[in-house]
Amino acid sequence: MSVLLTGFEPFDGASVNPSWEAARRVPGVRAVQVPCAFGASLECLRAAVQEHDPAVVVCVGQAGGRPDVTVERVAVNLDDARIPDNAGRRPIDEQVVRGGPAAYFATLPVKACVAAARTAGVAASVSHSAGTFVCNHLFYGLMHLIATERPEIRGGFVHVPFAPAQVLDQGAPSMPVATAAEALTAIVAAAVSVNGDLRLVGGSLH
Repeated sequence: MSVLLTGFEPFDGASVNPSWEAARRVPGVRAVQVPCAFGASLECLRAAVQEHDPAVVVCVGQAGGRPDVTVERVAVNLDDARIPDNAGRRPIDEQVVRGGPAAYFATLPVKACVAAARTAGVAASVSHSAGTFVCNHLFYGLMHLIATERPEIRGGFVHVPFAPAQVLDQGAPSMPVATAAEALTAIVAAAVSVNGDLRLVGGSLH
């Protein structure tokens, strides 16, 4: 199967974004950097899907503060930006797709992807919130594209932690980019090969 990975450009004053640095290190896939901007990120994704015609799409973003790789389960139809995007936009309480469903589930085998990352020796878990910034915007846009135009594609979203260089003065959790790339490689393999999903505990209390 052909696989498309996307990662974001740096944002919020950072000089690096580990989502892109990890995504471009995954072998055997098409990797595309997308802008950290509402609207423009979806335009870039749509163009990449049209150009590469993938069977699997995994969008990757940075989740600063999280200690592990998190495979997202749910995308919500909400843009509510705490900070401006790289184009200076800061939507509040807007829909990603006007009139679209409230939410979409990823069509990746989410729990199998988490299990694959753990088997590769990388801490990983299921996440039930991709936030309300550009990561969720792109995730929802991908799932809407799949639901309305490209139902043959498997798609979803993965968050990776800060890279170590980003938190030298913060004491926040981080993960080497090479380790995040190993997790993404395992996740892609599971996304391609697993039909259905594993019946494992993946819920949370809060």
